[in-house]
Amino acid sequence: MQVTHGSIAPGGSRLALTIGNFDGVHCGHQAMLERTVSQARALRLASCVLTFEPHPREFFTPAAAPARLTRLRDKLELMAAAGVNRVHVARFDAELAALAAEQFVEHIVARGLRAAWLLVGRDFRFGAQRRGDFALLEQLAIRHGIELEAMPEVALAGERVSSSAVRAALAAGNLASAAWLLGRPYAMSGRVAHGEKLGRDLGFPTANVVLRGQVPLAGVFVVECRLEGETSWRQAVASVGRRPTVNPVALPLLEVHLLDYSGDLYRRHLQVRFLHKLRDEEKYAGVPELRAAIARDAAQARTHFSKKKTHA
Repeated sequence: MQVTHGSIAPGGSRLALTIGNFDGVHCGHQAMLERTVSQARALRLASCVLTFEPHPREFFTPAAAPARLTRLRDKLELMAAAGVNRVHVARFDAELAALAAEQFVEHIVARGLRAAWLLVGRDFRFGAQRRGDFALLEQLAIRHGIELEAMPEVALAGERVSSSAVRAALAAGNLASAAWLLGRPYAMSGRVAHGEKLGRDLGFPTANVVLRGQVPLAGVFVVECRLEGETSWRQAVASVGRRPTVNPVALPLLEVHLLDYSGDLYRRHLQVRFLHKLRDEEKYAGVPELRAAIARDAAQARTHFSKKKTHA
């Protein structure tokens, strides 16, 4: 899959295009990607996604922006797996935010990406102050020779699939509901950084991944991990939070203890998928109580995997 960034040089072949933030790449997003890819094949065009970095809400109201479900790297990997040919990541800055709706379609969609076919939801808004709506897009599409299609709302058992619904499920610790909306277990990823060796001193060495900004869940979880370059998933227990008992941290931290692993994980990229929540993050009276709690977490994780294997 080709990934392009920044300004768009006009030219090239015409595209089948869809536009959105695609945070989480949930079942609704997957349906949009599937429709775009299939229509691109039918029209003998390349399929393309236009997305934005940062998320527009992070640009306008960073303090009130929702927690991200997926980092850009994970989002791109999921789009590639869906069969998308190209993703253009547009930098959402003051210049883009000030672009009038008509200019957005003319300069970016029509001239820049040369869309021949376009798929968006009926609630799609675009242009400065979000003044562009689907009715205006219909007019502009005709003007620029673009075939426009509206994506139907995707619902599961009567519940609308949305990034907000996924965030709500994760915040409530309902991993099963989040996985149902996502079509897969919720996952985080990142590169393992040097820590303060606290886990090792406690007898439970951890791989530490610093998380940027808000995170959609917190607590202690049964997880599976996959190391970059490997295909199999390893059993583990993980904590997401600010480590309140010893050496609290300013930014949320993902700490992963692999149950049966010995080796150096530093600088390796780690993908972590969340299977079951054990408890909320707690502040203990001291190190002995913390060590005992971690030991219980690891034992519960082993029991979880043992039962899973028995029922398989």
